[in-house]
Amino acid sequence: MNDLKVLILDDESRITEKLKYHLEKRKFKVFTANTPNDGFAILEKERPGVLILDVMLPGMNGLDILKKVKAEYPNLEIIMISGYGDMDMVIEAMRQGASDFIRKPFQIMDIQLAIERTEKFLMMQSKLEAAENRGVLVSKELEGMIEKDFVGESKQIKTVLKMALKAAEDGDVNVLVTGENGTGKEIISRIIHFGSPRKKQVFAPVNSSAIPESLLESEFFGHVKGAFTDARDEKKGYFELANKGTLFLDEIADMPYALQAKLLRAIEENRIKRVGSNKEIPVDVRIISATNKNIEELINEKQFRIDLFHRINTIEINIPPLRERPEDLRPLLEHFVTSIAKKKGKKAPQISMALVNKLKSYRFPGNVRELRNMVERAMILSDNTSLLPEDFPLRGEDTSNAAHAINGNLNLDENEMQLIEAALKETDFNQTRAATLLGISRDALKRKIKKFGIEITKGLGE
Repeated sequence: MNDLKVLILDDESRITEKLKYHLEKRKFKVFTANTPNDGFAILEKERPGVLILDVMLPGMNGLDILKKVKAEYPNLEIIMISGYGDMDMVIEAMRQGASDFIRKPFQIMDIQLAIERTEKFLMMQSKLEAAENRGVLVSKELEGMIEKDFVGESKQIKTVLKMALKAAEDGDVNVLVTGENGTGKEIISRIIHFGSPRKKQVFAPVNSSAIPESLLESEFFGHVKGAFTDARDEKKGYFELANKGTLFLDEIADMPYALQAKLLRAIEENRIKRVGSNKEIPVDVRIISATNKNIEELINEKQFRIDLFHRINTIEINIPPLRERPEDLRPLLEHFVTSIAKKKGKKAPQISMALVNKLKSYRFPGNVRELRNMVERAMILSDNTSLLPEDFPLRGEDTSNAAHAINGNLNLDENEMQLIEAALKETDFNQTRAATLLGISRDALKRKIKKFGIEITKGLGE
């Protein structure tokens, strides 16, 4: 079905041969090379559409090869692979024109999907037109860029998408995306970036709560050599790396108060100073922020700056939780069943109406992410040709709204605490598994455990 030529350039022959074997089974025409010179010769003779390029090669750095190849073959799609990539390397590769970056060790499916995301592949399938599947809301072109579909039929989710595409038209306006965990805040943020005039530039996602506080200023603004004990070399920060592109600040409400003032200055003046330097560096960065918290409450508690709040939310987009848009359940189920079946090489099961009705009465604390985990679990464990209600065990199995208002108690914190305790007990206090059950990240779970003062049995929970 595919006449797309693929060149694999990696100094490890076992990798090139393994990839060649699997990709040829998927009907790609595959060439391999283990040295840059051999790779250049094949490029000249065969003119492939996709190059899979290792970063570490004998005699020449993969990033230098990337730059040279893009200059000579500007329409060539390049997928970088490396076992040593840090965020600086990833962003530099994308700025030099790479279409994707995959870290070793990888699965064959990772490479296949990366190829299928390239423009060359998409153009061979069709002329990048509006999606035809039920409930898919974004174009195939945009879908390929964001790496994820945006699915739903509800009026609420269509309104969210309309706002995101409107915000995307202006490449400079700052956007704040709010919503519970698992609702798709990063997907919406990617839609805004890749639907904007900045789409050819870097989209740099940063988790504001995952960086140690002592390194925050250096990570955002960079540092010069000798600025502090471990500053052995100069380093660009996120603002410089994302120049001309978009900086996505996830969980911005968790950013330390002291850093907020410096972030505000950088946004207002479009200039930054590296740690240890007095030199101002001009930057052109669009800010998209996301949070699951009520920032206005944090402002009242003196934990978030009101001037920064007004600067980052010129447009605010709120994504409603899944329980408030039950019309989206069936199209989401169909989408996840189809994509997971394709990924696992299985036949997609049917979806029973009884299952849809059961899930409509569930509150989904983990939202769309939780639903996807449920579908994947059911497809692994079930041998049926249809997904049935019994394939989707729910917490307590009493899924009515009243059941989640435990003993008639509607206090959100108290019920959230009980759900967390139940998930921890069910997983023998394994925090990673408990977070998966709850549909949240492990970092988010750890913050909630600290917030509610939940005791973890010593020696467990890792």
